[in-house]
Amino acid sequence: MVIAVRVFGKNQLSQLNAGDVILLLLISNAVQNAMVGSNSSLEGGIVAALVLFVANFVVKKFIFKNQKIKELIEDHPYILVKDGVVYPEILRKVQISVDELEEAVHEHGIEKVADVKLAILEVDGNISVISTDKSTEQTHYSRHKIKLKRKFRNQ
Repeated sequence: MVIAVRVFGKNQLSQLNAGDVILLLLISNAVQNAMVGSNSSLEGGIVAALVLFVANFVVKKFIFKNQKIKELIEDHPYILVKDGVVYPEILRKVQISVDELEEAVHEHGIEKVADVKLAILEVDGNISVISTDKSTEQTHYSRHKIKLKRKFRNQ
């Protein structure tokens, strides 16, 4: 598992989705069966884990290249608040209460939902909030984008 984390990167580990959790459960079950089953060889567990990693890698590449499959398997972000207006029908659809939304807004340093320029429920389950107030606006996103632009310009 340590080698797999090194190969696939820490960024992937920090953004686990449902498919990744299922993969980890399958790998742990396969390795556990190899360790305590009738054939308790280390090679059997390693082969099972490698097969699952390769299968996951192939499926991820296939999803990346085929937009229809991606839309079928993965969810999309939902806009919860835009220009201070809360969309209650979307909150009901994604099963988020107004209290949970207000808590997320407060965690981003914004007092009222009316001061929210945009609040999005991301695919990974996090709520991103952008304020209308320039003094509370988060800037680390723009710095990250600038670094990426420089990186791709130099290539």
